[in-house]
Parts: sequence; structure tokens; C-alpha cells
Amino acid sequence: MRELLIGYDIGSSSVKTTLLDARTGRVVASATRPGEEMVIESPQVGWAEQDPATWWTYIQETTHLIRQEAAIKAGEVLGIGISYQMHGLVMLDKQRQVIRPSIIWCDSRAVGIGNKAFQEMGESYCLEHLLNSPGNFTASKLRWVKENEPSNFDRVDKIMLPGDYIAMKLTGEILTSETGLSEGIFWDFPQNGVSQTLMDHYGLPSSVLPEAVPSFSHQGNLSSSASELLGLESGIPVTYRAGDQPNNAFSLNVLEEGELATTAGTSGTVYGVSTRPVYDPASRVNTFVHVNHQQEDPRYGVLLCVNGTGILNSWIKRLIGGNTISYNQMNDLAADVPIGSEGLSFIPFGNGAERIMQNRQIDAHLQGLNLLKHDKRHVLRAGQEGIVSALTFGFHIMKEMGLNLKTVKAGKANMFLSPVFREAFVNMNQVVLELYNTDGAQGAARGAGIGAGYYASAKEAFVGLEKVSDLEPQADLIDAYGEAYRVWEQRLQKL
Repeated sequence: MRELLIGYDIGSSSVKTTLLDARTGRVVASATRPGEEMVIESPQVGWAEQDPATWWTYIQETTHLIRQEAAIKAGEVLGIGISYQMHGLVMLDKQRQVIRPSIIWCDSRAVGIGNKAFQEMGESYCLEHLLNSPGNFTASKLRWVKENEPSNFDRVDKIMLPGDYIAMKLTGEILTSETGLSEGIFWDFPQNGVSQTLMDHYGLPSSVLPEAVPSFSHQGNLSSSASELLGLESGIPVTYRAGDQPNNAFSLNVLEEGELATTAGTSGTVYGVSTRPVYDPASRVNTFVHVNHQQEDPRYGVLLCVNGTGILNSWIKRLIGGNTISYNQMNDLAADVPIGSEGLSFIPFGNGAERIMQNRQIDAHLQGLNLLKHDKRHVLRAGQEGIVSALTFGFHIMKEMGLNLKTVKAGKANMFLSPVFREAFVNMNQVVLELYNTDGAQGAARGAGIGAGYYASAKEAFVGLEKVSDLEPQADLIDAYGEAYRVWEQRLQKL
């Protein structure tokens, strides 16, 4: 009989489900829905919402696809792991019904509330205890609901993050994790518990927060009702949950001091691990509890995030060709243009308030456009170089925090499929880039194996993880990419 693990990755663009062979670490089956990017509703400028029922629908669809492809039999699935888009707010009433659409990670409506709390609670308290400004994270989103939708707030029995919601749909259990509470900026690091100071300041009852469990642990069993919907046997344990960025780092075996992971999906991130509770005084880069954190052996995840990454690339795709052009063709066109896009720069901050810009709404800007010289090839390359430039801007902040940025790991997916993007990333930041055959859904499946006790250690869990390639900076390209970044940064500062 096979020994299998299921990993769910609930993103804001899609839901991916992967079935992993626990013995070999190889993918048995995988499915993604929807075919195009998931809709993000924006009822007002700066707002971003999704219906949690949509995530659950795609969980069901992708589970049916992998179950049919792999012909899963009773007793073969050992555990289920969940990775999810961070910082979202899902609110449930006493009947466990969703009260309103989820206010997701890139929503900017609570920026003013978080900034005000940063001043009123005191910057020293926030940075020393929360390691962050409350910003527009989950706690501030909930306060926004209290202020602006009091009838909805009065109905709240429990709040949860997107992955907590999916776990509840699977098991019937309402739980969260320490890493999840920290990403919502509910966690007091020195006290190793929920910040009562924050809850009191926002007027939030502690009863709305679910019980926290370790990321790797038994978190409930697949219920009979979920079993019928998914076509899986009831009783399969859910044994892992983590936000997408801690999970992406885990999927790349980034668990120790100085190790770094990067992604370039809808948003672009760099995530480093520290054994010290470091923070950025301006809260442009954020610190959370990492998945393998223990009080006696701490691990903190330091996250740089750029909202406007893959979403910019998909916007350009719709603009210049939609379904008539593929991402591979776009990458080929971008490669036709020299480094620096012949003076054209793209500022990619068009997906809500940007943390590295201190939660300002900078918006996206195309600068240096010459109507006699530039065409769609230049726009494509400028878009990719602009995303890398924004990540480079964040790299400088992380270096100021004392992080060692020399080797970065990534899954060969999304923007890292582009040779132009990879080359710009390596040379602009002067780092070695290691690419692996993994993604968030595979990471969630491996996490489930640890949580279920199948793997005795992370080392065992990463059997089957293969490095695809190494990319190192090229001496003859560094100066050209450095100049492209300098031009980009000068234009950014003028904004």
C-alpha cells in the first residue's frame, strides 16, 4: 500500500493541491484551479476581498482531480497540510457562517488605523513586543470592521486566517497557530502569548481568537461531511498549517539562521530566518514566528514583501495580448531588449499599500517612456526589471537589519521561470540563486508528514527535493543592472 500526503496551497490567484509519495518525496498528482487568476473584488479603491466559499470550492475541485488521477485508496493518505495566503480576515458567526467577504492581505483600508495605533500604543512597545507596527494586518482589519461595520462586528463569534477557515471546513475544528497569530500582529513575543495590550487598545475581546496549536501537530480529522464532498475517507488527520511565506521557506528547507527563501507569485517576497527577534524600526520589513519556532529554540521569519509582482506581469499580459500570448512568449520578447530597457522604468506598486514604502499607496508608474523608441518588448522587460528593483530596495533594508543575503533559494515557478527575471534578480542583488523543484503545495504535504510523525526530522522530509540549477552573478552584467537599479530608485524617490 502506498503512503501518501496531501498538501493544499490556498493563494489569492489560485488553489493548488498536491499528492506526495511520502517514501520518495515525489509528486504523484497535482491540480490547480481556476485556470485563470482568481478574482479579487475591489469595491472601493485600495480594497481587496475574496469569498472564502470560493477557496473551499476549488479545494473540492482539485481534490477530486488528484483523487481520480492517482486512484487513491482507503488507508493510503497519512496526513493533510495547509498553506494559505497570509494576513486575511475571515469572520464567523455562532452558526459558523461567514459574515462578510474576507479582507485579504493586499487590502489597504486599515492602514490609517494601524498607523494611529503605532503612535498611540507607542513605537517602542510595538517594536519590542509585536516586532512590527500593527499596520494593515489582520488585527487592524478587524478594528476597521468594528469602526465601520458595527452590525457585522457584533455578529462575530470567531475570526480566523484563510488557512484556519479551510482547516475548519475539513475537520470542524476552529483553531489557529502561533505563527498565524503573529502574522495577524496579535502576538506578544516577550510574553509568548496574545498581546492583551493590543486587544484592549483595539477593543477586541480575546474570545474571538481561536486556540493556537503548533504548526506541526494533530489539528483534527477529516469529518464525515467533508469526506463526502472530497471523496476521501473520513478520519484523515490535518497535521500542518502555515502562511504561504513561512511555508514557502519550509518547502525549500529554510529553517536555520541565515537561510533565505524567495517567491515571485502574485506578490514577491524574500524571507529570512533569524534566531533573534529582529525588527525594522520603520516596520517596512516584518518579523513573524517561523514554523519551527520553539520558546527554548527560537526561530523568527523576517519577511520582505512587494505586492505588485506577478499581478503586474499578468496585467501587462492582458494589456498586450491576453489569451493570444503566453508567458513564455512574453519572456522571449523581454529578452530582445537590452538591460535597463533603454531608459524605461516600471514602478510596480499598484496592488495596494506597500509595506516597504511604509504603507504608502504609491501606485504603479511607467517612467521614461519614449514614443519613438519604446514598444511592448520594452514594457515587458521594464516590468520584470521593475519588480526586481523593488525587491532590491527591500534587500537593502534587510541588510540594514543584519541579515546575511548571499544565497537565496526559490522554487522554479511563477516569475522565476523567466530567464530575464532570474538574471536581473541575481545580478542586481549580487546573490547566488538556487532553484528547486518544489512549491507551496509540496511544502504543505511535507509539513503534514512531519506533523503526522511519519518523518522524524526535516532532513527526512526533504528526501526528493532536488536542486534544478544554480545561478551566480556575472561580472560583465553587474554594472549594467546596478545602473538600471540606480535609475529606477531615483525615479522612485521623485514620487
